[in-house]
Amino acid sequence: MTRKKRVAVLISGRGSNMTALIKAAKAADYPAEIVGVFSNRAAAAGLGTASADGIQTASLAQSSFDSRLDFENALTKILENWAVDFICLAGFMRILTPQFTERWLGRAINIHPSLLPAYKGLDTHARAIADGVSEAGCTVHFVTPGLDEGPAIAQARVPVRPDDTAESLAARILIEEHKLYPKALEMLASGQITYNG
Repeated sequence: MTRKKRVAVLISGRGSNMTALIKAAKAADYPAEIVGVFSNRAAAAGLGTASADGIQTASLAQSSFDSRLDFENALTKILENWAVDFICLAGFMRILTPQFTERWLGRAINIHPSLLPAYKGLDTHARAIADGVSEAGCTVHFVTPGLDEGPAIAQARVPVRPDDTAESLAARILIEEHKLYPKALEMLASGQITYNG
């Protein structure tokens, strides 16, 4: 049997997408294993969830470093110690430097709560509702130096209802995120997709 790809998940909070990835990776035929979870917040609830599952965890506060680059160099050392093949960003609330994204180009993916290229950045659900769009959703994409600009790997679509609030739409999209992210990681780890720029 081929070796499972080693994956680190980067979080900033409760890590619900991280939990979905951990659950999927427990299947014997899943091509990836979650070997580490990192957070830029020591109090992130997801660290406890990962630890309870026997997964290595680490956290560093960017405020402890002189620069973003110093912080990311320390993060890279942790990822290298875990010998990771791929990185999954799951609610990691830091904008990464071009140096970091270039270092992991083609091996780092992110999930974003919109149908990219629409609604990059924050407040995606409120912006979609304000624009009166008929559908929203989520996208798993490769991480590149531009914010939410990397090539899409997979998307899931969700109808926008007339009575939707940002919260109700977000809740329905999150259900789809928890299905989509494990599928996208499976495609990447099995070699079904690769980054070609």
